[in-house]
Amino acid sequence: MDFFNALSTYSFLQNAVVAALFAAVSCGISGTFVHINRITFIAGGIAHAVLGGVGAAVFFGFPPFAGAIATALIFAVLLGIIRLKAMQHEDTVIGAMWACGMSAGIIFIYLTPGYAVNLNNYLFGNILLVSKSDITALSVLAALVILVSVLFFRQFKAVSFDEENATLHGVKASLIYILMLSVIALTVVVLMKVVGLILVIAFMTLPAATAAIFQRKVGGIIVLSIILSFIFSMSGLFVSYTWNLPTGAVITLVSGAVYAVALLCSKLSR
Repeated sequence: MDFFNALSTYSFLQNAVVAALFAAVSCGISGTFVHINRITFIAGGIAHAVLGGVGAAVFFGFPPFAGAIATALIFAVLLGIIRLKAMQHEDTVIGAMWACGMSAGIIFIYLTPGYAVNLNNYLFGNILLVSKSDITALSVLAALVILVSVLFFRQFKAVSFDEENATLHGVKASLIYILMLSVIALTVVVLMKVVGLILVIAFMTLPAATAAIFQRKVGGIIVLSIILSFIFSMSGLFVSYTWNLPTGAVITLVSGAVYAVALLCSKLSR
């Protein structure tokens, strides 16, 4: 049975498409701000530290999704404070949080009977295993990302391009920056189900970076990035289903290949 016939037949593929749509919206918005602020390392610290929350939640009997959200938001606030208050030690502290968060998560999951085998699902994701309850959670997170980004869009832009000038005009730059990191943190949790925590940063940055080659306005980058994210996800689903390959890895490779081609075409056209 080919992919499109299977898509009309199997609910797990239909769930995967819906999850890809929610992920694309969140990724397009957050990835744009990651790209224009050049904070990939901070976003990576949040993404990898989330595994610590997932592992702790599993170990103590709480839903892994709840642990992921709580940890992502806590680390977003901490990393925002570090970025604003301790610039000289930023890379070291973020790297330590990155490594310690993942290590703690791996240990917690390993110590939990029956869950060690599921470690790959958190690290590499599996969009084909998304359930109806996962869809509900993803939709709520995506709605929060959209709502906050719409309400604070002008402030996010102001802080991204000229933080000092934004402060002079009455914008509480520190709070806005931490709020922006919180939006990114929620997106990390959404993408955890799609491409996994290890590949989150690649998928969050590549669609936005590709869109930025063709668009200059922030709004245009966001819209094009959402479209590209969904196309990359669907392409990855098609390839992985057809040739029985890991979906998250395929989605990331498709994203990287399109970015490389777009960058090459841009260079040649100049």
